[in-house]
Amino acid sequence: MSTDINNLLSSLLDQFPGLSDVHLSQNKVPAVRFKGEIIISDQERVTEEDFLNFFSQHMTKKELEKYLEEGDMDFAVQVENNRFRTNSFTSSNGHNCVLRVIVSDIPDIKVLNLPKVVEKVLNNHAGLILVTGQTGSGKSTSLAAMIDSINSTRQANIITIEDPIEFMHQNKKSIISQREVGRDTQSFARAIKAALREDPDIILLGELRDYETISLALTAAETGHLVFGTLHTSGASSTINRIIDAYPPQEQAQARSQLSTSLQMVLTQRLFKKKDGSGRIGAFEVMVCNSAIRNLIRESKIPQIDQAIETGASDGMINMKKYIENLVNNDLINQPKDIE
Repeated sequence: MSTDINNLLSSLLDQFPGLSDVHLSQNKVPAVRFKGEIIISDQERVTEEDFLNFFSQHMTKKELEKYLEEGDMDFAVQVENNRFRTNSFTSSNGHNCVLRVIVSDIPDIKVLNLPKVVEKVLNNHAGLILVTGQTGSGKSTSLAAMIDSINSTRQANIITIEDPIEFMHQNKKSIISQREVGRDTQSFARAIKAALREDPDIILLGELRDYETISLALTAAETGHLVFGTLHTSGASSTINRIIDAYPPQEQAQARSQLSTSLQMVLTQRLFKKKDGSGRIGAFEVMVCNSAIRNLIRESKIPQIDQAIETGASDGMINMKKYIENLVNNDLINQPKDIE
C-alpha cells in the first residue's frame, strides 16, 4: 500500500500537536518525538517507493543524485504551512528521514525566559556571542529571539547564514538577509567572506563547524561586527577549548588573544520536561566576559573559568548546576539523573 509522506506528516502533526521530530525508516512504522519522548505511531509503514516519491518532490535532481551516491543529505521540506529541517540517510534497512519541525513564530526573549543579562549583552555593537548545547536544546530558537530583539529595536544590517533557514525574519527597524548553505551559498566560510563585503552590522552563523569559519568569525567580531554562532558544546570552558583546538598549534596563542578580546558571552542551554507535563523548560549556563574571564582565556587557564562563573553572579553569570537546582527547588522539573 502506497503512503504519501506529505499527507503522513500532516496527519502526525494533527495527532501529536507540538511534536518536535518525525522519524521515518523504510518498511517501518513512523515514530515521533513528542514532549521529549520517542513514540511509535499507528500509521502505515513507509516503503522505498514512498521515500523516492517524497525525495523527488523536495530535492532537486542534483541533490537526489548526490544523496543516492553519498548516502545522506540535508534539505528543507515544506508541507502546507509547516516547514521541516530534514536529514535523509541510508542504513542497513534502506532509506531513513529525520524531520525536525521548524516553528515559524519567533518567540520573544521574555517568553523563553532567557537570562536577563542576555538583553544587556545584545546592546553590544561588536564581539562574539555563542549559544551552545546538544542537538535539540533550542539553540536556534534562542538565536532567533535574539536577532528578532535587535531587529525590533536597532537600525542595522543583519545577515544570517544558516543550514537550513529555520525562522523567517521580516524587516522591522533593521534590514535582514537570510542565506541558506547549499541553496544560496556553498559553505559557511564562503558566505561569511562575502558578508564582510556586504556592509553588515550583525552576522549570524548557524554553526561554527571548522577552523576557517571560526577564524573568519573571530576576525569579523574583532573588526567591529556583532557575530552570533552556535557550537555543540556543553559549557563555557568546553566551548573555549573547542574554538582554540580548531587552530593549528602555532596559531593557538594568537587565537586565545583574539578570543579574549572579542568574546562577549557564552550561553549554554538544556531542555527539560516540566514536572506538570505542560511542555519543556530551558536551563542555562551564562558566562559573561568580564576582565577576569578575559585574563583566564588569554593566559590559557581555562579550567578556572567554571570557578569564575560561580563567583560572577553580579555580572549575571550562573552555572548550569545552580540553574537546574533552582528549577528543581521551584518544583518546575524533576531532579535530573546526571546532576545529583
